[in-house]
Amino acid sequence: MSIASGSAAEPPVISLSGARAALGSRPVLRGVDLTVARGEVVALLGANGSGKSTAVRSVIGRVPLTSGRVELFGTELRRFRDWARVGYVPQRTTAASGVPATVREVVTSGRLSRARFGLLSRADRAAVDRAIGLVGLADRAKDPVEALSGGQHQRVLIARALAAEPELLIMDEPMAGVDLASQEVLAETLHDQVAAGTTVLLVLHELGAVEPLIDRAVVLRDGCVVHDGPPPKALGQHALPGHDHVHPHAADEPLRTGLLS
Repeated sequence: MSIASGSAAEPPVISLSGARAALGSRPVLRGVDLTVARGEVVALLGANGSGKSTAVRSVIGRVPLTSGRVELFGTELRRFRDWARVGYVPQRTTAASGVPATVREVVTSGRLSRARFGLLSRADRAAVDRAIGLVGLADRAKDPVEALSGGQHQRVLIARALAAEPELLIMDEPMAGVDLASQEVLAETLHDQVAAGTTVLLVLHELGAVEPLIDRAVVLRDGCVVHDGPPPKALGQHALPGHDHVHPHAADEPLRTGLLS
């Protein structure tokens, strides 16, 4: 388990205050408060339709709030520009299939936010190679993404986020529909990032292999926070209100997002 390194004087890496949001006419978030301190690993849990994915998308500005406030690193979201500090991994089911790009090309796209004038330096290329190696795909770097398995494809999305060497990593159901071997690789990769001090917010349907890394579990039900504290194992499997077991392929809502601009 990581130890949050933020001090009382330091603003949270993520601050969501009184967040309300709707998809069409359907309210999804109903006054959510969520903070994530520097170096902390927080799991966002809940049943289908509870608002988990909407909450993280509101954090990165993909779902506008109808009321409430979002801050990243102490800066209000509408003024935040330093997106190289944030790595985002969407649900694998939303990634485009059949894209004529290699693993290296996709991962490199995640580094462009740090490249000057879009030109990669030696350090940029080294960061890309490191990210590919971290997820165990060094031997597939030149292969087209469409030739990969689902679990390997998920690893590419994570490597793309890691290529920018973000301070904050937000992952939406990273283990959903992923084979056991890839789950183990992803858990080990996440362990390394946490050990290096990366702040992490994970949307999960169950803790699984990453449970030892979790500092705090936040459970949503019907768009409201119903638990914010110890992860489920410490409370007992049935002690978390509103946390129903759901199929790993299920999603809260259709996801329409890609790389952060």
